[in-house]
Amino acid sequence: MHEVSVVTSIVDAVIDELSKYNLEKVNSVTIMVGALTNLGDEQMQFAYEIVTRGTVLEGSELVIEHVPVEVRCESCGYWGPVSMLTDPDYETHSVPILSCPECKGDIKVVKGMECTVKCMDIEEVE
Repeated sequence: MHEVSVVTSIVDAVIDELSKYNLEKVNSVTIMVGALTNLGDEQMQFAYEIVTRGTVLEGSELVIEHVPVEVRCESCGYWGPVSMLTDPDYETHSVPILSCPECKGDIKVVKGMECTVKCMDIEEVE
């Protein structure tokens, strides 16, 4: 369950950033999670609840926004979404095979691998 280590890193970074503010309350933290990260929403929500206990983030909501896969083709120049094709062993290996939807050429993934903090909804002391 690599979600715990990912969430711990996110929480540490958010708490570090929030130390710059005179906080009254943190309502939510919104993250962007790419389709290729293999991070589970339920596992991340559970980890967030546990990891934030006793911190300024305790009681805040973790909002997860999903980022679809987007690629750039090295051969024809296509740039856009792609369907994840799978080989016969996909269920045992969990590795999607990606290729250009136009020419079936080699691609570079430009979106879909990220896991980043998008924003935080906070209330500062007046």
